[in-house]
Amino acid sequence: MNICFRNTHQRGFGTFPLRGDTAHAGILAAAEAGYRAFDTAQMYRNEADTGEALQATGVPRDALCITTKVHPDNFGEDRFIASVERSLKDLRVDCVDVLLVHWPPADGDIAPSLKLLQKVRDAGLARNIGVSNYTVAMMREAVSILDAPPVTNQVEFHPLLNQDRLLAGAAECGIPLSAYCSVARGEVFRHPEFAAIGEGYGKSAAQVVLRWILQKGVSAITMSTNPANLRANFDIMDFTLSSVDMARIEKLTHTGYRIVTRDVSRWAPDWD
Repeated sequence: MNICFRNTHQRGFGTFPLRGDTAHAGILAAAEAGYRAFDTAQMYRNEADTGEALQATGVPRDALCITTKVHPDNFGEDRFIASVERSLKDLRVDCVDVLLVHWPPADGDIAPSLKLLQKVRDAGLARNIGVSNYTVAMMREAVSILDAPPVTNQVEFHPLLNQDRLLAGAAECGIPLSAYCSVARGEVFRHPEFAAIGEGYGKSAAQVVLRWILQKGVSAITMSTNPANLRANFDIMDFTLSSVDMARIEKLTHTGYRIVTRDVSRWAPDWD
């Protein structure tokens, strides 16, 4: 089985918005902390930095799970595969472990980009393929188009946003979710409940948030350039939130704090 899917509760290191020396230092620190799953994208403009840093870690290639994403501007027949080949060159690999389409296309017609995604996988440039920022309707359509369900739908997921409908749709389609903006870009720390819950487990507010995500059945992608925070974000497998504490956190999802709106990304769909 591919390294990316040996652990249902995968903890990944996100590289946005790191570049240059900051990206290099952050990725090395993440690898030292134990991370083996690394997430980048054409849109982040740091694939070359990521590739160089991953090579410098000395971690064997077959121990890494490398994810990148195709920019919507490259969804055309004449650009898709060429853009992936550039990504592989920058990442210094022959294929990526997971290749995602970063956003649904602006016109809402997801079929052409999904067919190109599958073509790239069939050509051996990606071991697995998936999607990002897809709605329930899009996930259902993706399952009908592809010859196997996408291995993930990477979406905004944190305890200040109710994603129950998306979770239910993902389960129906057999598509695991993975979370970006896992701590809502720091907004969770404005809510004292997380730190209060953490005291009972000897864990920080951030660790409680990330553990909640894992217990929801969603993989967590985090980013920090602080080595102590990196280690703490990774160190979330040695405790389990009680059903009472899960329910306390669940109430906060009705805050409705969504970061990625159409003001942030012109490709954002009408969210569920």
